[in-house]
Amino acid sequence: MSTFPVTSLLHSLQYQRKPLNHRATSLALISLIVVSFYIFFVAKPSLDLTPIALRTDALGHAGSHGSFPQDKGDSPPSSRLFRLPSNDHVTNANRPQIKLDESQELAAVAAFLAALPQNMIPRSIDPSKPIDPQLVLDFDTRSPRAAEEVNQIVQHVWSRYPVMMFTKARNAHSREIRRIISTMDLQPPAVAFEVDQREDADVLVPLLHRLTSSADLPLMLIGGKPVGSIDVIRELNDSGELQKLITKAGAVIDGSKKKKGY
Repeated sequence: MSTFPVTSLLHSLQYQRKPLNHRATSLALISLIVVSFYIFFVAKPSLDLTPIALRTDALGHAGSHGSFPQDKGDSPPSSRLFRLPSNDHVTNANRPQIKLDESQELAAVAAFLAALPQNMIPRSIDPSKPIDPQLVLDFDTRSPRAAEEVNQIVQHVWSRYPVMMFTKARNAHSREIRRIISTMDLQPPAVAFEVDQREDADVLVPLLHRLTSSADLPLMLIGGKPVGSIDVIRELNDSGELQKLITKAGAVIDGSKKKKGY
């Protein structure tokens, strides 16, 4: 029996299938064009991206100390890394800049240094004169709310860092006060800056001397107030008054044990 008729029939079916495939491809392409035209010229979707605000800490800075839950009563956070543009900057440009007293300036500098490890006081400043508030504050210092925001900074920085120390890396007195504080196991922990290891030491040291009337480092601040010389710190520690000052400032002695319920 000859297979020629069968072969001819198969070739015929293949030739008939090709036009059908071309039609399906053409219909799909036309459908895609119609849908694209509708989306871009009829529906006109918005392509604007909504900015995402960064989590910030209690001082309003992007988290370099870890994540902390924000209390319901806290004011809206701000960030050194992200801030929505304000429509008031043109109006505020004509307003005088806020002036800080020494206690406010000290709190602003402390908050600035504690916010990020890379934050440095510019070497171009004159440490014997009041610092430009805009260098250390992350909000518009000419806005009508500037005074209120400064007061919040003062309150937040010393409640979050009740004990702050400015020390030297290789100094016997600095080691001594670090040891005294470390044995107290404070919560929140004390914050210490080794000033002589910082790039801004040349301006930071005289700046601290002006703001605290301290003669030399180490310098200990409790609740934002300088404690005194190493001799004063020793006397207060021996009498138990140092512990009372620290507790009054908001820190908890033996904090980790009390937190665990010991």
